[in-house]
Amino acid sequence: MLPDPSGCLAAAGAFSPDERAAVYRAIETRRDVRDEFSPEPLPEPLIARLLNAAHRAPSVGFMQPWNFVLVRRSETRERVWQAFRRANEEAAGMFSGEAQAQYRSLKLEGIRKAPLSICVTCDRTRGGAVVLGRTHNPQMDVYSTVCAVQNLWLAARAEGVGVGWVSIFHEAEVKAILGIPEHIEIVAWLCLGFVDRLYQQPELAVKGWRQRLPLDELIFEEGWGVRDGEERFPD
Repeated sequence: MLPDPSGCLAAAGAFSPDERAAVYRAIETRRDVRDEFSPEPLPEPLIARLLNAAHRAPSVGFMQPWNFVLVRRSETRERVWQAFRRANEEAAGMFSGEAQAQYRSLKLEGIRKAPLSICVTCDRTRGGAVVLGRTHNPQMDVYSTVCAVQNLWLAARAEGVGVGWVSIFHEAEVKAILGIPEHIEIVAWLCLGFVDRLYQQPELAVKGWRQRLPLDELIFEEGWGVRDGEERFPD
């Protein structure tokens, strides 16, 4: 007999205005930190809170496909930084002219400067071959892991902790450094540390790389490309 979940329900409702404002403030002021980290170690209870926030993320089929590899030793972080440096040089070569000069001017020192790195992975075998909700979209496990990253990031903002997401590396190199099994996928390398200041706008916007797109240009109604007030199938 299946369990009756009705007794597990609790009242739901909107947060208080102050609580709601705090949530939106964390979302609106979250930044990708590249260089402004303090070397001060993060206290273990704080790290535990951040990981617990990540672990509370939604996941398809409740498979919870994530793992978190905590990296504190400077020797390990230096090896990962060398792997990043090689890939970063390759990335710089993909741009040309002014864009390449601008790319090279960006400071990407989080791996070295932040006192803690977390390698967030996705075990795509967790939950078995057939997972509820992943039957027709096999990427849902990776999307679930990204939700865990976002949870951690927002919790970190509330704690005064900066986070930088490093994505420029060859996965095989980092797997070899950390001994990650072949079937495990790296989703994010996160650099974490206390920060005294954050950019008021995303750093890439401040430095002229790209600007935030107007939200109203990204919203359609009832179908692709249809704006509010337009008919999808005009006569």
